[in-house]
Amino acid sequence: MRPYVLQGHTRPLNHVVYNTEGDLLVTCGKDSNINLWWTDNGVRAGSFDGHNGVVWTVDMTYDSQRLLSAAGDSSARLWNMTTGEEQFRWRFNEPARACKFSVGERMAAISTDPFMNNVSAIRVFNIAEDLSEQSDEELLNLTGPRGRITRLHWVDCNRSLLSSSEDGVVRRWDVETGKCVAEAALHGKQVMDMQMSADGTHFITASSDRTSKLVDTQSFEVMKEYKSAAPINSAALSPIFNHVLIGGGQDAAAVTTTAARAGYFEARFFHKVFAEEIANVRGHFSPINSVAFSPDGTSFVTGAEEGNVRLHHFDADYFTTAWDNLIGPNVGPAGTSVLSEGPYAGTTRGTISGSGTGSGAHPLGGRKTGTSGSGSGPT
Repeated sequence: MRPYVLQGHTRPLNHVVYNTEGDLLVTCGKDSNINLWWTDNGVRAGSFDGHNGVVWTVDMTYDSQRLLSAAGDSSARLWNMTTGEEQFRWRFNEPARACKFSVGERMAAISTDPFMNNVSAIRVFNIAEDLSEQSDEELLNLTGPRGRITRLHWVDCNRSLLSSSEDGVVRRWDVETGKCVAEAALHGKQVMDMQMSADGTHFITASSDRTSKLVDTQSFEVMKEYKSAAPINSAALSPIFNHVLIGGGQDAAAVTTTAARAGYFEARFFHKVFAEEIANVRGHFSPINSVAFSPDGTSFVTGAEEGNVRLHHFDADYFTTAWDNLIGPNVGPAGTSVLSEGPYAGTTRGTISGSGTGSGAHPLGGRKTGTSGSGSGPT
């Protein structure tokens, strides 16, 4: 599982997103750059130039024709993904942060940060098929919490919006009335990331309180919790296995005095049901700020504080391994899980950490993982 190292950013990464088909990847960061990459070989396909400040989040339409971005230059922009041209710009008096197309892409939700005497807000706009009819008129303006809103998701066939924020609370907003109809204080510190499952029935959060939680979309019931020794900045759910991917690490302010292993800069895999770590993949030397699985579950990507993006394609063994045998009743020394059958029988969870070699290496952590990668760089 040799990664492609994508070097197209000069400052920390903020968000990495696959398109619907999984053949394209969009990355954005604090250097104001938005880059487009081919996922099969890691080659840069293009860029979207125009923002003058940090770009916090991006989203793509289902057909990969349009891109939406929200940035600290107090604007959100609509882009043509084929030509890279800016199609429309929304201007605000406050920095924009989270953005999300609705199901069907007829609307877009954009959050703005607290600024001066204004609290955070969620602004909903129509997305016109004909660009000549595109307007900056707001359909809805939802008054948010005092802290920043970090992520947005449309649910219930666009009847509701979910938001996560710095106060550790996830809220449900009624799009018709503009009211907050439900909220849950899921974390003791800010929610850094929130990603939906493929079927929309549950979502996963990542928080600087060192936990990640699996939550029911309707009831906000916490179904599982995944713990780390360092802040968690991002978490994603595999669309094909009961796997959770989390990324984070020691606070960036202290990274210069910390070794990579001590800083917990690995991409870590947990079993979604049993909430036990099954593998980790090293490579970054700073906190991981964003992670994502491809829509078909055959690859994953991580973006970190050092400005590098690492794109991993799983080896064939990943799809044939009996993952439930990695955990459960077969517990070895010091709480490690011993495999009871299959090609890895007798090995413990401690042997699958991402830098092994040879035929006995773990399908996630061995053979090629942990090297610097040999993929093509940006063009």
